[in-house]
Amino acid sequence: MPNRDYTVRQLLEMEACTNCQICADVCPAVSASQLGELSAIFRMRGLKQILKSRIGLFHKIFARKGPSEKQWRHFSDTVFHCTLCGNCQEVCPVGIQLKDLWVSLRQDLVHSDFYPNKVELIRDNLEESHNVFAEDNEERADWVEDLRDAPDHGYLKDQAEVVYFTGCVAAYFPLAQKIPMALAEIMEKSGVDFTLLGEEEWCCGFPLLGAGLKEMLQELIDHNMSAVREKGAKKIVFACPSCYQVWREYYPHEFEITHATQLLMNLISENRMPLKELPLTVTYHDPCDLGRGARVFDEPREVLCSIPGVKLLELPRSRENCQCCGGGGNLEMIDPNLSAEIAKQKIDEVIGTGAQAVITSCQQCVRTMTATVRRNKVPLEVMDITQLVRRALKDS
Repeated sequence: MPNRDYTVRQLLEMEACTNCQICADVCPAVSASQLGELSAIFRMRGLKQILKSRIGLFHKIFARKGPSEKQWRHFSDTVFHCTLCGNCQEVCPVGIQLKDLWVSLRQDLVHSDFYPNKVELIRDNLEESHNVFAEDNEERADWVEDLRDAPDHGYLKDQAEVVYFTGCVAAYFPLAQKIPMALAEIMEKSGVDFTLLGEEEWCCGFPLLGAGLKEMLQELIDHNMSAVREKGAKKIVFACPSCYQVWREYYPHEFEITHATQLLMNLISENRMPLKELPLTVTYHDPCDLGRGARVFDEPREVLCSIPGVKLLELPRSRENCQCCGGGGNLEMIDPNLSAEIAKQKIDEVIGTGAQAVITSCQQCVRTMTATVRRNKVPLEVMDITQLVRRALKDS
């Protein structure tokens, strides 16, 4: 099979790897599992062997055979045991774009028919239901019904200046639904003219990238772009970092896009969101896609420091070095135990700060960390930043 899933730049970057192993030192999957073969350095070595075995001249001269089926399956298993957090890329001394490389590698493994069964599940769910959980897409905005003062239109307007793109997790998981509920109330009270897409919102496509199914992405892009155009909106706001990141990197730049933390900071600076005192000591967890991915580090901290009474304590590893929560890269579907162990490491680090609550800006981070806190009966509150701001918002 030709090496069609990699760009010329990626093929060149692989040769730049110095085998320094710094990437292994920061890998959350390695530290949680104590398995070196889950590291980027192991993955890079295996990938090079596979690519070289496909080159005709190399194979002819050295009689190099490709990996056996057993080797393929084992290598594939290690590749999908990764959160795609991007920390390996962050510390790479030669600047290899490792996260993009791992996405290409997963696509290669799908084309080679060596991938976890969960990939088929993701493909089927998105093809049939347009969301990753195979839920009824007509129910995507049902969370609005749980708001205390939900408007008659249910935030499903024909036209609006802003579209709030909810995302699959926040739309369907009861725990995560608190995030869109909080953000909707904040925008309502701040006078933001926004609408939801409702059933016309399809998955952003992020799970496809993590599953090695990038070729399916264009249909979702075309549909979502059309749905936003129908609303006449100029701006799209996301509380989900992964949705935000995919729109930044893969969607046409036709609309202004902003993450909820950036919107909140703007509303505070414009005095459109009066906040009351909220005595609470917190620490902040940088979501991988929002922090390392989109480089949004300052706005969340500015929002937290704008709430009277809130004291912010930084984690030992924060900003671009923040430890992943374990919920990314489809790992929770592939290996829930490893995902949970990574989350436990995260919570242990949070506890060490002495904070009363850990605040993040991602519904998946909230889910994984909350599950760990509840499972281990840790006296710690886990919240999305929208929930904290909603709690501090002065009622009119």
